[in-house]
Amino acid sequence: MTATPLPPDRAAPPAADRLPLRQKIGFGLGALPDMWGHWLYPSLAFHVFNIFLGVAPGLISTVQMVKIFIDAASDAIFGWLSDNTRTRYGRRRPFILVGGVLAGIGLPLMFAVGRGWSDMQYFAFMLVSMLIYVPVMSCFNMPWSSLGAEMTPDYHERTSVMAIRNAIQKLPELAMFFAAQFTTLALFNDPATGKPDILRGAQAYSAILGAIMVAVSIAIFLLVRERYYEKLVSRTQSHIPFADTLWRTLRCRPFRQLLGMALAYGIGTAMVGALGYYATVYYVCHGDVVLGAKWNTAMGLAGMAFGLAGIPFFSWIARRRGKPAGLAAVLVLAICAFIGDWWLYDPARPWLQLLACGFVAFTGAGFWTLYGATIGDVVDHDELQTGQRREGSFSACQSWITKVGIALGVGASGWILQFTGFDARQAVQTPEALFWIRILLSGIPVVGLLLALAAILRFPLTEARMLEIRRQLEAKRGTV
Repeated sequence: MTATPLPPDRAAPPAADRLPLRQKIGFGLGALPDMWGHWLYPSLAFHVFNIFLGVAPGLISTVQMVKIFIDAASDAIFGWLSDNTRTRYGRRRPFILVGGVLAGIGLPLMFAVGRGWSDMQYFAFMLVSMLIYVPVMSCFNMPWSSLGAEMTPDYHERTSVMAIRNAIQKLPELAMFFAAQFTTLALFNDPATGKPDILRGAQAYSAILGAIMVAVSIAIFLLVRERYYEKLVSRTQSHIPFADTLWRTLRCRPFRQLLGMALAYGIGTAMVGALGYYATVYYVCHGDVVLGAKWNTAMGLAGMAFGLAGIPFFSWIARRRGKPAGLAAVLVLAICAFIGDWWLYDPARPWLQLLACGFVAFTGAGFWTLYGATIGDVVDHDELQTGQRREGSFSACQSWITKVGIALGVGASGWILQFTGFDARQAVQTPEALFWIRILLSGIPVVGLLLALAAILRFPLTEARMLEIRRQLEAKRGTV
């Protein structure tokens, strides 16, 4: 079939489709509670409960595993609830307000434990607090994620929304980066021993971030608007059955292709997430953990800088060539970046590590920006087929499946490290172990990225096709 030619004015969204900057920023602020509510606790759990309080690591990892199953249920429930909610404030904003405020209040309570408890008492507290907190985060996150796909009907403006969101996300990422260091500040030293009171530091830090989450959630509620709800859903859309959240959503072929791409990308990169650190410490720095930690800090900052640069670069490609072409460019360059790791981890020139981390972050920022922007296109395609706007169902389905995939990749990372022959008791590793760490760091992600590239090259929702879908939708139910 011949693609519908694009009119010249499609390079810039019509004035009616453009969102005010305050709404884009308002939506982007959701990255703060999204990042901290989901990842602060897991990033500090071993630091606080194992290293400081002495809880058995197996109990901590069991709680983290249970979290996946809680996520599966609560994401589906709140995605479905927000699709079917009807209030004077919209179907997403009330959940964002209530969930975000409760999540901010609850964040420091996740570390509200006593000292000298038994392992099982700590385990019971972690498990119960997780059972309560994860659904609270879903109450915020699913409606917020869904809102991103329905703020504008314009193909390119959706990319702009996600670009601003991902740029703002660098702020909470920076806060995450310094979380463990904050807990060891001299301010929190135990007067009796002079050693850092990591638990007190974690309680203080989570309280500060929790207060910001409360303020941000109120700001989102006040700044954003639900365009589709106000102009379409509240008047015409019927009730969506709960079963449709997963099964009918997965019957959408473009969604399956997009999800397959995200899974291949996420699993492939997550499986080697730990290997970069070991390559730095044991190959580049010859087992010097202190020097490796310094380089690791510098690499994290370089990754943030490169990630910020990747957002406008890949957004520009998507505006000129379409989002599938932009995603294909991301994946091709990511393949080059991981292959380059073989040379960029170099003991003779350790500064090249900054480029290794930077190039991966550069492509990663582009991937998640364009992936998020493409979800709205899939929802438009589904609306043409079903007559319903089901952003909540799509957000819940992709969130759960992607999280499970990445969790499986992270779970496999320890076994991959073990396969290399790495021995933590040895400061200097064997040449064979170092070889396998380096070759797997480059090779495993390339396999996943090639599978992701194959998926996106078959993706049917091009810019021309989306323009045609929009014309058909507006002919059936009017403009939004």
